[in-house]
Amino acid sequence: MSRMGDVLAGFHAAWEFESDSVLIRYERGIRTPKLFQALGERRVPLEAIAGVTLTPGRRGTVVLRVEPRAGADPLIEAAAGQLKESGDPYRLVLPAERETLAEYYADELRALLTESGKTERYLVAPPEAPLHFKAYDGKASFDGTAVSFRWSWTGASSAKWKAGDQSFPVADLGGVEWRSPEMFEGYLRLLPRDAEAAAAPAAPAVPQADQDPAAVVFGLGYGPVHESLPFAAAVLAAVRERSASAPVPVPVPAPRRDPADIAERIRHLGELHQQGLVTDEEFSSKKAELLAEL
Repeated sequence: MSRMGDVLAGFHAAWEFESDSVLIRYERGIRTPKLFQALGERRVPLEAIAGVTLTPGRRGTVVLRVEPRAGADPLIEAAAGQLKESGDPYRLVLPAERETLAEYYADELRALLTESGKTERYLVAPPEAPLHFKAYDGKASFDGTAVSFRWSWTGASSAKWKAGDQSFPVADLGGVEWRSPEMFEGYLRLLPRDAEAAAAPAAPAVPQADQDPAAVVFGLGYGPVHESLPFAAAVLAAVRERSASAPVPVPVPAPRRDPADIAERIRHLGELHQQGLVTDEEFSSKKAELLAEL
């Protein structure tokens, strides 16, 4: 930019223009979208920007927007077009009287853009781990190396209880599928590393998210966008980074479980057994597996 450090403040965010990037700082007011508050701030390198637009907004406003290059931002890739316009982190809404100033910055940015097309690596930093959120049927956590699902006895299906709590090393993952909780049947599904084999005609059909131990489901206020989307983006970025470097995986011993938690799970498993949802063989096998974790 012609002057480093210039700041353009709008509703919910302020953009600081640097020589090689745009630093977006989001406000934390009660009217600011929760996703913006969760993101805090984001530095967008100029090489991650494909274009800039300035358009009329609603109720006496104008909207300055940068268009990220395809593949540049894991958050946008994970969202897959499901974000509402008001939740777009690349829009800066300004009062109409600042249109001339906004147009100046738009022209300055356009003059500096030299890259276009899809990028093979993420250029915008993902949300940092550890991250976690509460889904309808369990708790999801990500420590940077593995994703864990711990099922809720009030929401998880019998299929997930039979499978038990899950841990997915990043090395075993090929991607993430996020369906917004603001849509019908929202969920977060972890995709296996061998995605091509899973998509082969002979492969079994992918189960519904509420029956899939590799997925957690949203709904009734669980898995909100500002928690589940940054989570999905962080996992997606870790998967791509792991695929690029492909180090030799090191086995990590499973942590010892709380005896009270084991006892509660055995009790719930017994209830499923009494209801005929779990066979004698499944009950004995799963009970032995749980006891072995003590």
